[in-house]
Amino acid sequence: MLRGVNRQQIFKEGADYEKFLQILAKSQAISAFKIFAYCLMGNHVHLLFQEGSEPIEKSMKRITVRFVYWYNAKYQRIGHLFQDRYKSEPVETDAYLLTVLRYIHQNPVKAGICGSVADYCYSSYNEYFSDTALIDRNFIFSILSSEEFVAFHAQSSDDQCLDDEDAAEQRLTDEQVQRLIESYAKCKNASDFRSLPKELKERTVKSVRAQGASIRQISRVCGESKGMVERWLR
Repeated sequence: MLRGVNRQQIFKEGADYEKFLQILAKSQAISAFKIFAYCLMGNHVHLLFQEGSEPIEKSMKRITVRFVYWYNAKYQRIGHLFQDRYKSEPVETDAYLLTVLRYIHQNPVKAGICGSVADYCYSSYNEYFSDTALIDRNFIFSILSSEEFVAFHAQSSDDQCLDDEDAAEQRLTDEQVQRLIESYAKCKNASDFRSLPKELKERTVKSVRAQGASIRQISRVCGESKGMVERWLR
């Protein structure tokens, strides 16, 4: 898992997500690692892969250095983009492999960004049902059939994986939520936010929720009712 430094957003627009996936594909061609799952969220990235011709440390460095170089040039910034070293853990059984796979694909659903895993366009879930050179479907489909794969992902779960260990530390302050809203919606206060078009408010709320803000925080900072925020997240 990679997380943005100071919990800042890594991906600001669709082109950023696409560039990361391009770099991932180019790095895979060099390092020969197998990718079983990925999910690109607003301020963090999940990857499930098997080492190839080089150690995981070298592969991750290859991916992050290339992306940060491109990102800093695009946004005219300097310095670190990712928080410290990536976090990782070994996956040693088929059962845990499937747990991590589902956990990664369900991330956007649990964050309130979409209603189902198939609705999110920056995860590998839909690639399991399309021709792609990026992910390796064969091993997963040797464990589950395609029908079982869909049913498994549709199950409600309380899967716990490595980034849950410091969930309390990841909680955003109201000030951080306010800055995120200003960044996404270009507004200075709750009054400005309430005057925005509905579509922009909905996109902003979903983006801020993906960064780790609670529904109550968003309601409080935006000056909108909790019920309205929940409706925008559906």
